Amino acid sequence: MPQVVRSRNGALHGPSPVPPLPHRFRSLADRESVEVLHRAARVLVASLPALTDRLVEALYAQEPAYRAAIDSDRAEVWQEVHHSLRHNVGSLIQPREFRESAHRTSRWIGEIRAEQGVPLDAVLHAFRMGGAMVWQDLVDETARRDPDDIRLLVHVAADVWNFVDEHCGVVADAYRQAERRLSWRRENRQRLMVAALLDGTARIADLAEAAEMLGLPEQGRYAVLAVAVGPRGPGAVAAGGGLVSASDAGVARHGPGSAARPPVVLPAAHPGAAALWHPGPDAEFAILPLTGPPGELSELAAALDVPAGTRAGIGSAVEGLAALGDARRLAETALRACPATGGTVLLDEHLPDALVVSSPALAGALADRVLGPLDRLDPADRDVIVETLTAWLDADGSAQRAGARLYCHRNTVLNRLRRFEQLTGRCLTRPRDAVEVSLALAARRLLGT
Repeated sequence: MPQVVRSRNGALHGPSPVPPLPHRFRSLADRESVEVLHRAARVLVASLPALTDRLVEALYAQEPAYRAAIDSDRAEVWQEVHHSLRHNVGSLIQPREFRESAHRTSRWIGEIRAEQGVPLDAVLHAFRMGGAMVWQDLVDETARRDPDDIRLLVHVAADVWNFVDEHCGVVADAYRQAERRLSWRRENRQRLMVAALLDGTARIADLAEAAEMLGLPEQGRYAVLAVAVGPRGPGAVAAGGGLVSASDAGVARHGPGSAARPPVVLPAAHPGAAALWHPGPDAEFAILPLTGPPGELSELAAALDVPAGTRAGIGSAVEGLAALGDARRLAETALRACPATGGTVLLDEHLPDALVVSSPALAGALADRVLGPLDRLDPADRDVIVETLTAWLDADGSAQRAGARLYCHRNTVLNRLRRFEQLTGRCLTRPRDAVEVSLALAARRLLGT
């Protein structure tokens, strides 16, 4: 018997009896060999239920990925296999009539298996197992009727296996297309869920699903990090610099062009390194899961690597996914409190500045009321007084340390402070006036009022 004839057991366990040939090949089939193929194929069509039973059993025994599906709904898998065999064996007899329906069936199987999460290798293995079983039955039937006809059947072997290879290609293409669609839907669903959480519009009933989808605890502690590149102001903020872990530094994660933006690098050991990102019109937001001690956010802020020109704001910690909308608004407040030149602001450590940017109109009015008299001075003279005031407040009211920062004598600092008091009617030793001056300076610095 020719070498292409193998035992049924060997055909199912080993590689294809005849390897698939390239698409461009010269068929050896002639009329007589095709007739032999058709006679054997008609017998297979008549016994399709038995052939389907055997193939389903073989899949259960030899392909673990199909075992769960068969255990779950054996009848459904049986119908799928029977449908595929009917169209594919029919194609051997009437290729023109069955070709398109056979392709549709193969595409459908590829899509269904992708949706079910069955690995593509397992699906292709199942198709080749079916091809091997069909081929072996064709050989067995031909040998039973007339062993001499096997030499003719060999001439159509290449055609049969090319047919199997063609359908494996159809299945693989349909599988990959379905996989891309599913991946897009999954990613889009995740983006929508993250957006809803950060907007504070997520329904309470959806929080459990969101936690499972995003791999986050529903009742965990969280903070939000907001990142923007460029100066503050409407229309002036670029759409964020991608956040990456230290191991991925320099690789942005949000769409074409984002790789050119300077990344903010998180320490790889911090849980926030696996942050979930959502791009906004003026900034990018990252959901940071918190698992450490209360000082965790301070450590994170200190460890952030923020390039020049990039601003990062970290909001206060909140409890639970339901509070992420509040966390995002706190992060936006921290971002507005960042210096225009860039840097990192942890909201909990800059609450006075946060008060200023939270109410720009009131902050501007305060700045005008407290610092307005200085605007009548020459700009250079005004700037010297403002610089001295800022240095004195930063030095905790020490004229000596302020002078060291300004490279002038402490008496010069005191003279400038007295002049400010004379011009504005404020007394810097009065706590209320000192607070108002501090907030007014913050408003000028942050809001440009």
